[in-house]
Amino acid sequence: MAVSHRGAISFGMVHIPVGLYTATQDNDIHFNQLCKEDGSRVKYKKVCAHCGKEVGTDDIVKGFEYEKGKYVTMTDDDFEKSKTEKDKAIHILHFAELSSIRPIYFDKTYHAVPEQGGDKAYELLRRAMKEEGKVAIAKTVIGTKQKLMALVPTDEGILAETLFFAGEVKEAPKDIPQPEVSQEELSMAKTLIDAMVRPFEPQVYKDEYQARLWEIIQQKIQGKEITVPEESSETTVIDVMEALKKSLAQVSHAS
Repeated sequence: MAVSHRGAISFGMVHIPVGLYTATQDNDIHFNQLCKEDGSRVKYKKVCAHCGKEVGTDDIVKGFEYEKGKYVTMTDDDFEKSKTEKDKAIHILHFAELSSIRPIYFDKTYHAVPEQGGDKAYELLRRAMKEEGKVAIAKTVIGTKQKLMALVPTDEGILAETLFFAGEVKEAPKDIPQPEVSQEELSMAKTLIDAMVRPFEPQVYKDEYQARLWEIIQQKIQGKEITVPEESSETTVIDVMEALKKSLAQVSHAS
């Protein structure tokens, strides 16, 4: 697995060399765009707006438009010059409770893996955070962007979760109403929740939609007629208490 970013976790006067490796992968079925008429691939070309010439990747540079139609170009060296030693490090700002970070702020997950010479300091940080029940809030620069991060200790190592800055997070488009609920409704809802509690075991959950989609693709490749299984229709229950009672009865029967 290729390393996405190399740096050092800066913990007071302690520096822990680490590499960040992506912790998730894309398992989606991907499709190409085809011409409806003859089934040929639809391709997109990068073309110079001035001369109409097709431009290759090596001939493209980054530019910032400071006035209409006027650009200043930036090279990789320019971006590197803008980074201080502090930017290159994963600098711990402070420690916090994981529960204090709203889920909406989480962006992408990396495995933070110690590199040569960093094993003991890495384990010290991991164990201390784990035993104190804390995560580290840190900042670093990855590529051309500064990232806010949460370093989360696990039983196996440390996860580096990139976080959105406050200015990147949108509020709900409108106020969400909070109508009154009766104590009886609340009690029934809690009973249903308690009846459905079980440990989270990620290996149990499968992408059922993707499996059905793959089955349809295989049927089409083999020239078979697409068959769609019939689904039983259920009556929509409007009354909340009635819905809760039916749900609880269903869960109890399943147990």
